[in-house]
Amino acid sequence: MSSEHTKDSLRTLTLAAIGIVYGDIGTSPLYTMKEVFSAEHGVALTPANLLGVVSLILWGLTIIVSLKYVSLILRADNRGEGGIMALMALALSSVTTKSRWYQPVMLAGLAGAALFFGDGVITPAISVLSAVEGLGIATPVLEPYVVPLTVAVLVGLYMAQHHGTAGIGKWFGPIVLIWFLALAAMGMINIVRNPAILEAINPLHALEFMTRNSWLAFVALGAVVLAFTGAEALYADMGHFGKRPIRMAWFFVVFPGLALNYLGQGALLLANPAAVVNPFYHQLGPWSIYPLVVLSTIATVIASQATISGTFSMTHQAIALGFLPRMRILYTSEREIGQIYIPLMNWLQLCAVVLAVIGFGSSSKLASAYGIAVTLTMLITTVLTFFVIRYRWHYNLLLCALATGFFFIIDLAFVSANSLKIVHGGWFPILLGAVMITIMLTWRDGRHLVYENLKKHMIPIEEFLRSLFISPPTRVEGTAIFFRAEGDGVPHAMLHNLLHNKVLHERTVFLTVTNADIPTIAPEERIQIEPLGHECYQVNVRYGFKDERDIPHALELCAKKGLALDMMNTSFFIARQTVIPRVGSGMAMWREALYATMSRNARDAADYYRVPSNRVIELGTQVEI
Repeated sequence: MSSEHTKDSLRTLTLAAIGIVYGDIGTSPLYTMKEVFSAEHGVALTPANLLGVVSLILWGLTIIVSLKYVSLILRADNRGEGGIMALMALALSSVTTKSRWYQPVMLAGLAGAALFFGDGVITPAISVLSAVEGLGIATPVLEPYVVPLTVAVLVGLYMAQHHGTAGIGKWFGPIVLIWFLALAAMGMINIVRNPAILEAINPLHALEFMTRNSWLAFVALGAVVLAFTGAEALYADMGHFGKRPIRMAWFFVVFPGLALNYLGQGALLLANPAAVVNPFYHQLGPWSIYPLVVLSTIATVIASQATISGTFSMTHQAIALGFLPRMRILYTSEREIGQIYIPLMNWLQLCAVVLAVIGFGSSSKLASAYGIAVTLTMLITTVLTFFVIRYRWHYNLLLCALATGFFFIIDLAFVSANSLKIVHGGWFPILLGAVMITIMLTWRDGRHLVYENLKKHMIPIEEFLRSLFISPPTRVEGTAIFFRAEGDGVPHAMLHNLLHNKVLHERTVFLTVTNADIPTIAPEERIQIEPLGHECYQVNVRYGFKDERDIPHALELCAKKGLALDMMNTSFFIARQTVIPRVGSGMAMWREALYATMSRNARDAADYYRVPSNRVIELGTQVEI
């Protein structure tokens, strides 16, 4: 029974992974071949070039996805979690804060995370737009409605986010499985009609294409990389599904479906070069266009949903690691902690996606913007992986250099090819990434300046309590909990309370929340209690960057360690800091003003930590930076 249950669980996870993990890369056949042979790349549609391009795509899928991501990078898990933030945390813990590599590794990780936000805007835009463009292929009469229909689909998708995916998520796997089966079937039909395309399996055709076309082939790499977009998702979603389901989904369903479809599109173009206008929708003839538009629109909506959920997850991790201000986070599932909804990010991303669809107007123009974000993220992932396998796994330096250097050269070639498109749209995700990394670095540096300012006036807590109880104030009934930063002295809220109210609760708890650079903390390791005497306690609460912040739930664990707390008889004292920018201090004035604005609009600590509002007392304090 146990073995059967394991098999059922593995099948379920593999099916779910097909729907969530591979939606993005699975919709790449909609536009990749069309873009490679577009007029702006100048690659002539000859049989030799066609064999070379298809060979490049097949071997790119093999080397970049199968070898790099599935075989190597999936091994670099942070306690079972993946993604650029988890990889950055793993790399940072490998090199330690005193290393000269610490700052460069952190900046690389933040750049990768920032580019992911840009990728999260382009993916829904290009995916849904490329699917709806099939209507223009069916009849030119519908062409003017492509952009409005795309916007309508995307607006509907984002408006439904607050419901979560718990209900409809179970259909994602079966629908995307049908999509891959359709890709494979269409590919096989065209391969049977023109089996000469099977020569593309020989990698010599890819090498010959590169050497024969030189500069044009280099330019074409900027479009070939579109076949690999979404590879990062299989690493980012590792924590949800595990390595084995992701690998099984890739090798048994996704890779065969993609390979057969690209071969099929190549076979179609060998027989009918005119179909290059949109080879995907010409695979089965005019009768199939409308059914394919419906199926591909559903598939691209699912792929977009995975990207949106990934953005929420990335934002949550960045907040937990201290790189973004606290935001309102809603949990949309009672069973799955990873299913969250962040309203602010949802609406900001929708605005950016709609602007991208309207501003670029077609999937071909969006393709220029897409590649640069994807390839830069791939390059950064390779760099971070080197630090993990070298400094954490302690592999031989030569082996590390060879393993990651091979992929680094490939990634660098794709980045270089896509850099040619910066003026043609590549600037868009770079601009989005630059905005995000500016916000993250400003928030991190601002928090450091606030801490340094408070540290100057810090009163050591042990000395304070010793002097306080020489002539103790009046003790009142109940428990007072004061939030206290890690390494801080006496909380300002306590000083204000003693100054104005001149009383101390019969039991006083100093609560410090620390954020670990690992995904989750086990419940038995969540709480640490240190008695300070006179019924005063230091309570440390540890969270991983994927853990839900719930202080009342965490404090329930104190009872097992001898400190039972009655929430109905407990008051939480929180100091709300008002940040005042000052000329000539730590950051440029505009960055200080930006930090002060973010600080004012950040979600308050009580709400973020799910403390009941009727148990909270806020006391204000001003901090200059």
